[in-house]
Amino acid sequence: MKYWVLKPLTAAGVGVLVATFSVMLTGPVTMIAAPPKLVVVVVIDQFPQVFLDRFSEHFVDGGFNLFLRRGAVFSDARMRHATSSTGSGHAVVLSGSYASENGIIGNDWLDRETYEGIYCASDPGSLSLGGDGAAGRSPRLFLATTVGDQWKTFRSPHSRVIAISDKDRAAVMLGGKLADAAYWSVNGRFVTSDYYLYELPRWVEDFNDSGRVESYFGKVWDRLLPEDAYATQGVDDFLGESPGNGLGRTFPRTINGGGDEISVDFYHAFYASPFCNEVLAEFAKEAIVREALGQREVTDILAISFSGNDKVGHSFGPDSHEVMDVTLRTDRILADLFGFIDDRVGLEHATIVLTADHGVMPIPEKILLARDRLPAGRVEIGDLLQAVERDLDDRFGPLENGGRWLAAVPGNVYLRESALGSKGLARIDIEDVVKSSLLKRPEVQAAFTRTQLVHGKAGGLLGPYVANSFYEGRSGDVVFVLKAFHFLNYHPGSRTGTDHGSPYSYDTHVPLLWFGVGVEPGVYTRPVGVEDLAPTLTRILGVTPPVLSRGRDLFPAVR
Repeated sequence: MKYWVLKPLTAAGVGVLVATFSVMLTGPVTMIAAPPKLVVVVVIDQFPQVFLDRFSEHFVDGGFNLFLRRGAVFSDARMRHATSSTGSGHAVVLSGSYASENGIIGNDWLDRETYEGIYCASDPGSLSLGGDGAAGRSPRLFLATTVGDQWKTFRSPHSRVIAISDKDRAAVMLGGKLADAAYWSVNGRFVTSDYYLYELPRWVEDFNDSGRVESYFGKVWDRLLPEDAYATQGVDDFLGESPGNGLGRTFPRTINGGGDEISVDFYHAFYASPFCNEVLAEFAKEAIVREALGQREVTDILAISFSGNDKVGHSFGPDSHEVMDVTLRTDRILADLFGFIDDRVGLEHATIVLTADHGVMPIPEKILLARDRLPAGRVEIGDLLQAVERDLDDRFGPLENGGRWLAAVPGNVYLRESALGSKGLARIDIEDVVKSSLLKRPEVQAAFTRTQLVHGKAGGLLGPYVANSFYEGRSGDVVFVLKAFHFLNYHPGSRTGTDHGSPYSYDTHVPLLWFGVGVEPGVYTRPVGVEDLAPTLTRILGVTPPVLSRGRDLFPAVR
């Protein structure tokens, strides 16, 4: 893959800089003279801030260095919530709000009446376009507005807002309510739903039919750099790494899903490799060309979420050769994409922002090997619930016919109405018992009852993070946080891979990088939140922030 050397500023670009400098001499302003032609928001799925420091010596011109050398770097940016998942993280980025406002408490939650699972991007009333005709996806459950929604509603209804990712929930949350399209991947094809469009555009069909994904069948994934460059990541093969998807635990690996022909297993292997990011970037470039993004008389918005980093990180952990390699390949992909934007639109006419939805925890076995006195581990959700149910049986007596007291999703315990009714108990009578039982477990750091959270009484260091992840109509009756370096194991018996989803810094400290129109270059060390991204973008565009946004403008005045 080639990557681009950024071209010098045009005369028009120099004029913009001169005008900006003149404003700097005359005092603060609240809005730039002209908005960018194209806003690009890049989210890297599972990308902690530490990766920018750890791997920076290997970055090329024009990728991450576009921001690090020529843009604004906020080195202490945080996701300020407890459930650092893909759905809830992407929901923050362009809405400036957390689950307490936007309702996206995680990737999944339970219906409080039926206890059936609800997926954050599900929409039974829509159909998939371009895929298998199954139920589609939409922002039906997303209760906030986004930067794109504000822009199209109050300033420029003819602008195009397009969001793309390999994950449907990422594209849906970035696109918001009024996106012209949100695209995601299913078995090598980019699809959408009839919430957005009546039919898949011809250019998308052509891209799908080109066989780009299938051309990777049999491709070898090896290190981008010589092996000794990866020595700081330790050994290649380490206890706890996952050999799944036919990829094995060491380099090199062949992307074929373990078979001799293209199958579903091949697609699983492809999306667990860095090559899916390459195809996503090609699709983004095709969208720029075919939709003329940034090349009309209005400002367009393109949101891109790279999912391959998350798949690789879950399998091999942040201290692996694989994660270093996918990071370096992402850097080159970004350099190529930004160079393409420079050619098509001109970087002097663009605003580009980069962040992440969450970080990641090291593989527990690696922590234990290095520091055997530092507790770490995988917590079986079944064991945790059974321990609490035994305490409930001891306190209130066993339920008849082997009934269950509880149901759960990550971080949330729901009390079953049938159990309460059979014992003549109210929820408030039992939530403290559940909380106390959870706190007895050595793996649990904190627990809060529904009553505490509804009344704003979740105290301590973690209380505000949990409150930001709590939405009354969707969250559980007791919300809990595991101790640091522990995560819930939803695959009983599994001893490979790692996860995220906590309020700890390894999960919540993420990059926040800016470049282009309306941006004040520099390194900013003050604490900021990812919720600040949306109101900053709307100020650059000259519209009011999203209606539930709680963030602040990161560049409030040019002096």
